Amino acid sequence: MTPSRDLARLIEIMAALRTPGTGCAWDLAQSFESIVPYTIEETYEVADAVERGDREDLRDELGDLLLQVVFQARIAEEEGSFDFGSVVEAITTKLIRRHPHIFGDRRDLTADEVKRQWNEVKDAEKAERTRREARHGPRGSGQHLAGVQAGLPALLRSTKLQVRAAEVGFDWNDPRLVLAKIREEADEAEAALGDPPALADEIGDLMFAVVNLARHAGVDPETALRAANRKFERRFGHVERELQRRGASLEAASLDEMERLWQDAKVSEVPSTGKQRR
Repeated sequence: MTPSRDLARLIEIMAALRTPGTGCAWDLAQSFESIVPYTIEETYEVADAVERGDREDLRDELGDLLLQVVFQARIAEEEGSFDFGSVVEAITTKLIRRHPHIFGDRRDLTADEVKRQWNEVKDAEKAERTRREARHGPRGSGQHLAGVQAGLPALLRSTKLQVRAAEVGFDWNDPRLVLAKIREEADEAEAALGDPPALADEIGDLMFAVVNLARHAGVDPETALRAANRKFERRFGHVERELQRRGASLEAASLDEMERLWQDAKVSEVPSTGKQRR
């Protein structure tokens, strides 16, 4: 096969990768559930390319994200649920329905009228979604938490779930109690070492408790974690550069040597107070 600007070629390539006997073993082993983490990752990489203003990278990342859509649609087609054409039909139907002032007979609307019309369409869609979910069974969240969207990033959804629960008094009234819960969850995670499924469950509880602490402290957990990521990159970069300056490599360095350089990086950082950290 040769590269193409034709979307049909991408769909053909995906079908070839998923063909038993002649396809790719890795692609054939995937399911809806197994490729969700890749879909989420590609979405964030699109956002990162936009933030950096790198249009060439944005083109590539949008392609990776499109692949995720084609991949999921192919799996659905194989099980007889829907195909890629159905996905396109669904979104075009939605866009036409939500813009009757463009594609229908309700033209020349004011901005306020467009907003009111949009809300009416969204309410109708929400009612239909509720009926559909009723046919497939409840998510299990109950009525009070049902308004928290399931597709949100995990950190954000954890915060929103906790806020909704706090509205009816299901909450701690002292951050120190949340810290105690974090210590309890950390102990349970330690007890689960050697049991991967149980450990995964306990790690989830631990992370949920940390998000709760962030909420009580008025800290956005996503922002805090992004800052921690940048700090890690900065300090690890210092370790790598110092090793290179000494003619050494990361692979050849001992853990003790890297730890000493890591501590040097911490000491050299200057907090917002303008005083050197000791």
